[in-house]
Amino acid sequence: MAATAANLALARATGPGDRWRRLAIPALFGLALLVLWEGLVRGLGVSPVILPPPSAIAARIAVSGDILWTDFLQTILKGALSGWLIGCGAAVLTAIAIDRSPFLQRGLLPVGNFVAALPVVGIAPILVMWFGFDWQSKAAVVVVMVFFPVLVNMVAGLAATDAMQRDLMATWNASYGQALWKLRLPAALPFLFNGLKIATTLALIGAIVAEFFGSPTRGMGFRISTAVGQLALDLVWAEIAVAALAGTGFYGLVTLLERRLTFWHPSQRRS
Repeated sequence: MAATAANLALARATGPGDRWRRLAIPALFGLALLVLWEGLVRGLGVSPVILPPPSAIAARIAVSGDILWTDFLQTILKGALSGWLIGCGAAVLTAIAIDRSPFLQRGLLPVGNFVAALPVVGIAPILVMWFGFDWQSKAAVVVVMVFFPVLVNMVAGLAATDAMQRDLMATWNASYGQALWKLRLPAALPFLFNGLKIATTLALIGAIVAEFFGSPTRGMGFRISTAVGQLALDLVWAEIAVAALAGTGFYGLVTLLERRLTFWHPSQRRS
């Protein structure tokens, strides 16, 4: 009965009206920033080579839909998304292996920390040489960038259960797999989603930056680098706008999935 009442209260607190209000406030704030940007650029007579107004960027998006869509497929869906899935999946499996073996925890975590500290501008050219100029090398860069943040959060999440809960599972003669599935993975979900959300932005950054070091004649990083050389700043900002919208949508999808799977966690409660 108490659980039912708590669920009803949570549903009322996070109803459609409340969700629309949470979306409307940042939307209005963003619109105000765009209006201010437009007014300052036009009022101060800023050259479009230095900073184009939002209206010019929108016009460029409207006439360059095919180019932007091709670059979106190449960079976001092929490079960033595939690397994100592979890197996050590998991190979760590695975290479970580390949880089972203290030896692996002492050995793998320092190595993972070392790899995470490598600069992307250093590893991207090497991975491009190894995996070629197409999206596979960009996905490899993304795997390297997202692996450690997800690994650290997942390891912390698997250790989040207290000794009494683990002892209770042992009293019921639960195997490691049963305790993992019934107790430890649910407890680790909030930590895991923190890592996944951090990884969404890292994946986009990694895929775009990697294209500066070798790419076929498509992709957001390739387009930005060539457009800058041609002083086509409106196209550069159009690519940036598409990347920002894609990153926001990607983050929002992960957040929505988090709310669906961790609705019971205190972090998802609204007053």
